[in-house]
Amino acid sequence: MIRRALFACPIYRWFVVHRASQPPPLRYLALEAFHLAERGLLPAALLYGRYGARPQRHPVMVLPGLWGTDRSTAVLRGVLRMQGHPVRGWRLGRHQMWTPEDWQGLADRLERAHWLHREPVSLVGISAGGIVAREFARARPHLVRQVITVGSPFRFRRGDRNRMSAIIGRLRPDATPSQFELLPQEEQRPPLPVPVTSIYSRTDGLVDWRSCVEVPGERRENIEVWGSHLGLATNAAVLIALADRLACSPQDWRPFRVPSGAWALYPNRGPVAAGRRPSLSSRAA
Repeated sequence: MIRRALFACPIYRWFVVHRASQPPPLRYLALEAFHLAERGLLPAALLYGRYGARPQRHPVMVLPGLWGTDRSTAVLRGVLRMQGHPVRGWRLGRHQMWTPEDWQGLADRLERAHWLHREPVSLVGISAGGIVAREFARARPHLVRQVITVGSPFRFRRGDRNRMSAIIGRLRPDATPSQFELLPQEEQRPPLPVPVTSIYSRTDGLVDWRSCVEVPGERRENIEVWGSHLGLATNAAVLIALADRLACSPQDWRPFRVPSGAWALYPNRGPVAAGRRPSLSSRAA
């Protein structure tokens, strides 16, 4: 109740959503060391992938996070293939700060997938891969069915800080700003022209969770999960949510509902289980 009352104040709401990102608490950074333990719940995600929501099968492309390769998303892509989706990695080697070569290579692969399947492609982006996915949805919306970001700090701009920027700053003190930092402020841009889901964790040890949230609206939502940043690509709650979101068609889009028996995996299960869009007002304080 207190959070909802505070969020009714425009000044407080602006500060929470638009303030500069800061590194997460050190206690969350320590939890990143246990990210491999999150795989212990993978059988639940595999069962849901086999017996859960039946999707409209369509092409899906998964984009890795910064410095990651397709190997980092192998488990995630395997679960989505179990549901019958033709799933593609980005096949561009290591993701290095979103280079022009990455952009052109991804554009070529996206256009080819669209041509082969004769329908738009769903983009799933892990961390920085989600920022790239959002930019493609803005640049070429006719090729994109929907965007799902996983732990993606798409509100991160020059002057913001997270644990990765602190490490990069020490290793490369004279480095030029990355492509991500040079993007316009998210608050100054129109909403994505396709359905978008942001999956995030308040216990993320590398990026500020506030930089990962979408302002809820028509065909826009946030899904909170328990987990570390490094473990999100193999997190059971993330995989279950992905399978559910990909089962939605853009024409019949509906908010995420936690499947029966999986409530413990989602901190925000109250509003979500009731079928309402997850709201910043209920979790942002």
